[in-house]
Amino acid sequence: MKRRTLPVAAAFAAAATLLLTACGGGDDKSGDSDKIAGADQGAEKPSASAEPPGAPAEDKPDGVDVSLPADIDLVFDWEKPKDENEAAAMDDAANFFRAIYRGVDKRTTEDAALVAYSTGDGSKYARTQIDVRLEGGWTATGTRRHYQATTRSAPNGNSVEVAFCVDSSKFYSKEVKTGKVLKGTPSITDFDYFKIIMVKLPTGDGLWQASKVYVEGKAAKCQ
Repeated sequence: MKRRTLPVAAAFAAAATLLLTACGGGDDKSGDSDKIAGADQGAEKPSASAEPPGAPAEDKPDGVDVSLPADIDLVFDWEKPKDENEAAAMDDAANFFRAIYRGVDKRTTEDAALVAYSTGDGSKYARTQIDVRLEGGWTATGTRRHYQATTRSAPNGNSVEVAFCVDSSKFYSKEVKTGKVLKGTPSITDFDYFKIIMVKLPTGDGLWQASKVYVEGKAAKCQ
């Protein structure tokens, strides 16, 4: 599926407080400046362990299983940039969201994929998203589309901002116990605009981790 193999551990200590890093477009501090918000965020090194079994090679881009059940379809409808680092950061931004919904499906916040593809506030965001669904007794089903992606590198080359739209109009919560799919009325609330700050793991072979997550809800520009 991807460019390298780096086994990582399945265990990760739970954060004492789960915070949702979400703010409107005016709070991301990007503006016209060359600086990227959160670009000084360091990456955390995942500790190594045996490669997780049970998934085909294309579903283990870094030796980590990011496979999802057939009814969870995350579509990344974007073109990779020419810059090698930006392309790798974009790949792992996609893996970050695969890790979140793998955690939702597996009913855990401690899957190896979360260790590999998130750090700092990115980990807190991911765990919050999973915990909300665990507490509600929900999993996910349907198609979540990611599109209109752009990338921007920090001057030091160790951080990349990956920005994109998300259409969740065909992506639903599903009750774990009953299998009932919870469908609401389509609206602008189905559209979000994300900015993910990806940081390069210093000792990893091209591994990037989500360190900050900024979300603009009800994003009319994504309709």
